[in-house]
Amino acid sequence: MKPDTDKIDDAVLALLHLTSFTEGKGDFACTRAWKGHDWEALDRLHQKGLIGDPKNKNKSIVLSKEGSQKAEALFQRLFCD
Repeated sequence: MKPDTDKIDDAVLALLHLTSFTEGKGDFACTRAWKGHDWEALDRLHQKGLIGDPKNKNKSIVLSKEGSQKAEALFQRLFCD
């Protein structure tokens, strides 16, 4: 059985919302999340333009504006009543 990587990516993105935080203020604000998730899923999310490149020394990644919005929507859909 081959797993559906799109569903995995949706779940990882939703979990990134769970650990997300805003860094900076005004035009310099960005949403970041701790990157303690499957590296292949993080690479796919990066290729989709939803997060910054996870291959760096930081313990967190930057979510794009689209990624942040999609992460919140997925979190609501998958984990909230």
